[in-house]
Amino acid sequence: MLRRKPTRLELKLDDTEEFESVKKELESRKKQRDEVDVVGVAMSSDMVGASSGTGDGKTREQMINERIGYKPHPKPNTLPSLFGNLQF
Repeated sequence: MLRRKPTRLELKLDDTEEFESVKKELESRKKQRDEVDVVGVAMSSDMVGASSGTGDGKTREQMINERIGYKPHPKPNTLPSLFGNLQF
């Protein structure tokens, strides 16, 4: 197998400027999305508070599971459940 010299990458001023502009754009998008999320959460919490009164003491995870229709059933960690009914 032939060994070749490492490739040399040169960083140019244009590259750094492009990186900074892309970085600023992504940060502004993230801020806008966070602001929308904060406003959306505030509005939904007002709606939830109005519809359920005290909030029924549910955690965020429980509310999400209920909203999407997911009903987690924990699996027991006993030997018969792991191996089934083994008869010798």
